[in-house]
Amino acid sequence: MGGLAIALGVSGAASIIDRLEALRFLAFLPPVLNAIAAIALIAFALSILVAAYQYLAWRALSFWIDDDGDLRIQSGVITRNLRRVQLSRIQAVDVTQPFAARLFSMAVVVVEVAGQSDSRVQLKFLTLTDAREIRREVLARSAGLSGDTQEAPQNIVATVPPGRLAGSLILRLSTVGLLLATAVIITFSYLSEGWGGIAVAAVTGGVPLILVVSEFIRYYGFTVAESPDGLRLKYGLLRTESRTVPPGRVQAIDYVEPFLWRRRGWARVRVTIAGVGTENSSSSNQQETLLLPVAPLEQAHDIVSRILPDLDTSTLTWVHAPRRAWKRSWIQWRNLAAGWDEHTFAIRRGRITRHLCALPHARTQSVRWTQGPWERVIDLATMHVDITPGPVTVSALHLDSDQARTIALYQADAARRGRRTDRSLHWGESARGNEDR
Repeated sequence: MGGLAIALGVSGAASIIDRLEALRFLAFLPPVLNAIAAIALIAFALSILVAAYQYLAWRALSFWIDDDGDLRIQSGVITRNLRRVQLSRIQAVDVTQPFAARLFSMAVVVVEVAGQSDSRVQLKFLTLTDAREIRREVLARSAGLSGDTQEAPQNIVATVPPGRLAGSLILRLSTVGLLLATAVIITFSYLSEGWGGIAVAAVTGGVPLILVVSEFIRYYGFTVAESPDGLRLKYGLLRTESRTVPPGRVQAIDYVEPFLWRRRGWARVRVTIAGVGTENSSSSNQQETLLLPVAPLEQAHDIVSRILPDLDTSTLTWVHAPRRAWKRSWIQWRNLAAGWDEHTFAIRRGRITRHLCALPHARTQSVRWTQGPWERVIDLATMHVDITPGPVTVSALHLDSDQARTIALYQADAARRGRRTDRSLHWGESARGNEDR
């Protein structure tokens, strides 16, 4: 079948070229223009074929919830595929609207599933009303509720003003560094009258501007709304995305404070969600999962408390790296520490860009400590808390070796106690119950 399709495509292309040669007016055009016209027509014909195939694939897509309460998706034009998704393993359900789909009020439902090599399921292209209805039912069933449970009301708790978003993107060290390099190159080229450096300046100056504009477009209009289903995020200028962060799936939090943000008290909040952005996922899944692109630090803590109410970094007991750690990490050793309380474990690292990473004890999968050759010489060790793969890593760097071992043993016991009392998997039941009362 594949060979037949290729043969038909080649013969079709040859037929197009023959017809082009038969056109009289093309005889007066240079051969190069004839070739360009032929290529353009071939590309147009191929685009029509691709569009037709995509339409057939869209028509062939069907999905339903079976008697066992699992989501089934049937797809494929030439080869039919049937996939079964256990709703109990669903980590997130998102509704996105690419720019072309927005013109026709269409949307894509993206379902993230844990424990599978291909963790992403996409339902393209649905009406916006149907997409929201599917998200509502899937989220309700994955939270252990009835499928006809109505969508929970939401309350907007935070927005990111466009000015703050643009300022935060410009004040990144990478952006400032490249723009300063551009200014130096242009100045040197002007003074030396050697304008060959302008090509380099176009790259060093153009790349950061492109990155700033692209991220501004992506996160424009960022809003955070609270509901019993979790936190609902909505953002995007050309491509609108609506995501729900379920509290029961959040594994760890990372407060990121770049150097140029700290005077303004800003922070970026990253979050690891089980099944989202894993190491084995496709490149589109390996993007940074943001809870907030930029916000005042107090507001960032308030938003985190809404999905992890027991996580309070202000009450932690901290153990800092010893003074000799400067021999291993002479820039950031003063900011290296590990902290914990009854519910939470956290670490601090970074001097230019500060990170405070925290997780509930119950999210710990394993604990270990390691010693590199230089750490052994100066009696240091690094203590690691292993969690679901994602953008947030929790490693207490270069602690005293005895302290690292003691903290690791404590964290292993705290994780066992936390798992015995954890009731977050069916967070929706308690949330709805509180709402009904």
